[in-house]
Amino acid sequence: MPSTKPWLSLRPRRLPLSLRVDRRVPRVLAVLLAIAALSLVFNVSQGEYPVPPLEVVKTILGLPSNPDYAFVVQTLRLPRALVALLVGMGLATAGAILQGLTRNPLAAPEIIGINSGASLVAVGIIVLLPGLPVGWLPIAAFLGGMGAAIAIYLLAWNSGSSPIRLILVGIGLTSLTGALTSLMITFGNIFDVSQALLWLAGSVYGRSWEHLWPLLPWLLVFLPLAMVLARDLDTLNLGDSLAQGLGSRVELTRSLLLLCTVALAGASVATAGAIGFVGLMAPHLGRQLVGPSHGGLIPVAALLGGCIVELADIVGRLAFAPIELPCGVITAVVGAPYFLWLLYRDGQRPALGSNG
Repeated sequence: MPSTKPWLSLRPRRLPLSLRVDRRVPRVLAVLLAIAALSLVFNVSQGEYPVPPLEVVKTILGLPSNPDYAFVVQTLRLPRALVALLVGMGLATAGAILQGLTRNPLAAPEIIGINSGASLVAVGIIVLLPGLPVGWLPIAAFLGGMGAAIAIYLLAWNSGSSPIRLILVGIGLTSLTGALTSLMITFGNIFDVSQALLWLAGSVYGRSWEHLWPLLPWLLVFLPLAMVLARDLDTLNLGDSLAQGLGSRVELTRSLLLLCTVALAGASVATAGAIGFVGLMAPHLGRQLVGPSHGGLIPVAALLGGCIVELADIVGRLAFAPIELPCGVITAVVGAPYFLWLLYRDGQRPALGSNG
């Protein structure tokens, strides 16, 4: 007789880790993986020189195929499609962590200042040091995001780090860093400024393997770390006092989660620019699919974010061809009304938890 329990308990034998996830999670992950794979193949197959989807799959897998397709697929389109997928995963995971960390469903890296801090440093690199290799951009953006996060944390500290103060300070810091970014764009070289403006719109145009490899280590390190900390994030959602009573080291856990947020958001912003609203939309959609437990929410939100950016890149490339819209414009067109709807909806009920 099948179990009627709504949860699955995952306890790897060789790892000191246990997760309790909704029974819907495996099915949802399987569907999202299929959508992500199909979106990636379709994205690679479309363009001025169409490539049949089956030939795309053969070329990616190294199977015998038409040699004329190899350059188009492997060099021009596949790295761009992979960057879109990975950037979406990074931004969505950062948003899921941040919404849980602040216990506020309207929090996102671009709203509370982390993305703007990363953007400030990245634009500074593009405008002031245009000859610097692109591999330094993720590191510079991480430092910018980390600087913004530390400033938010210190300014919000008052015998503890209240989630509501983190959000309010972050909004103020976003305004400051945005003004400094605009100042650099105003006085920068016109050629470098045009690159920075395209980057600020959020685009994966021209992304190659040179951009993919510096991004990959950040996701390989901090996505698993976020999963390890998922159970502690659920505990923090109960409120600081109760979490401490359950044995959680609140400030250490919060600092590690904030580090994950900064690393994932900073590396993603450095690679593809300021693609907005992904970190806001994907966690909300994930909660509707698998519930609020972060053990299932984080991987589901990550795949949702990857699919959102991948589909936005497809629409931006094909909807107005031969003109190409940055995928950040597409996510903003969808995300801004969604954000306004969330403001209206969540104004009628409490946030994710107490404000501690």
